[in-house]
Amino acid sequence: MQTQAMFYSIEEQSKITDVSDEQLHLHYACLQAAYFYRQNQRVFIYTQDQESAHNIDEMLWAFDPTSFVPHNLIGEGPKQGAAVEISWQAPTNRRAVLINLTSDVPNFANQFSHLIDFVPADETLKEQARNRFRTCRQWNFNVAHQVASAPHPIDTTS
Repeated sequence: MQTQAMFYSIEEQSKITDVSDEQLHLHYACLQAAYFYRQNQRVFIYTQDQESAHNIDEMLWAFDPTSFVPHNLIGEGPKQGAAVEISWQAPTNRRAVLINLTSDVPNFANQFSHLIDFVPADETLKEQARNRFRTCRQWNFNVAHQVASAPHPIDTTS
């Protein structure tokens, strides 16, 4: 199975929306998690640390009031985990989709059929994204890039 890696450029949105790269990362991760959940795909959101995992967990609770996305932090919820699982540690269950919110491509990325990643506006973070893109190519992933569509209004209060 060849992993399909999609890098979404969110740099233009940071200019338009006047929110931080981190908030945009979380927002677009929520969008992608909701999309794949509606496609009956199981999702793993991999974060840099425990605080980031808790932040996206909280954002998913309030993300779309008309369409709940079942999710949990790893180790919580049902034995096999909810449709969307969040962690700063390697996954324990099989999933189809990896949403990467870390600075590197995790060494377990090839276990997934889809890898979702983001290219932010910040130059340092953009360079890290370029390195992840190159890593995916070196690992023979089918790599693509596209500009993320404009987000609906982002709630920055959560």
